[in-house]
Amino acid sequence: MIWDSYIQGFVAYLKLEKDLSPHSIEAYRHDVRLFAQYLEDAGRTIGPDAVQISDLKDFVRAISEIGLAATSQARIISGLRMFFHFLVLEEVITQNPAALLELPKIRRKLPDVLTVEEIDRMIAAIDLSKPEGMRNKAMLETLYSCGLRVSELICLRISDLYPEVGFIRVIGKGNKQRLVPIGTLALKYIDLYLHHVRVHLSPQPGDRDILFLNRRGRPLTRVMVFHIVKSLAQAAGIRKNISPHTFRHSFATHLLEGGADLKAVKDMLGHESITTTEIYTHIDTGYLRDTLDRFHPHFHAI
Repeated sequence: MIWDSYIQGFVAYLKLEKDLSPHSIEAYRHDVRLFAQYLEDAGRTIGPDAVQISDLKDFVRAISEIGLAATSQARIISGLRMFFHFLVLEEVITQNPAALLELPKIRRKLPDVLTVEEIDRMIAAIDLSKPEGMRNKAMLETLYSCGLRVSELICLRISDLYPEVGFIRVIGKGNKQRLVPIGTLALKYIDLYLHHVRVHLSPQPGDRDILFLNRRGRPLTRVMVFHIVKSLAQAAGIRKNISPHTFRHSFATHLLEGGADLKAVKDMLGHESITTTEIYTHIDTGYLRDTLDRFHPHFHAI
């Protein structure tokens, strides 16, 4: 990558001149690489000496749209400011293009993001002695494993599952379809739900292929999922403002802050229009799966 030598020099500057901790240095390095990767994915094969304020604004807009917390956005912007300040000192550039980049308004924050520990507590709070317990566990694991919208979750069909290859087909906004990797833990609880709970339900006509059903054999509603998530958050002693969409924000934030590639996360969230056939020709599904394999906390948990 064109940026490698500049990033190496920046890391040395942070270590020798700024005397920062290894953790802080790694965070700065990650943030600069995230921006460099974004430019490459956008077809902007330029070095840092050619970066414009418009490139930085487009990048900030992109990480905001996928749900990255405002505090994380602010940290990334601060890191980019310091990186370009270093380049000014090194006389690589004459002006810092990130100097006028606005920080997000933290007070107008995005919905709360759950920590991995909080997600584990919510899932542990599910009462598995009740028939709906296994369904709810499978639902939450799927929400977090795949970063689904609640509308995508309640419309998920059994025929959309491809457990043999570890993917599900998701019908997103505008009836657009995408393939998303699904972890072994989510697949495990979906399988248990199908064979030990759902098999005893009587699906209503037209709903036989819907994965998650209520006791009457009808699809769950958005409101029902909202109440399930709210009650589990309360049972787990979590005081944040939680909704099903919180799992989607947490999915994106955990992957990006763990070092995942921005484009892969955008593809999995469905922010690009991709039909079923286009997925196989335009997206490296192995690469998406590798992203979750490396960076998602629950992807290989058993």
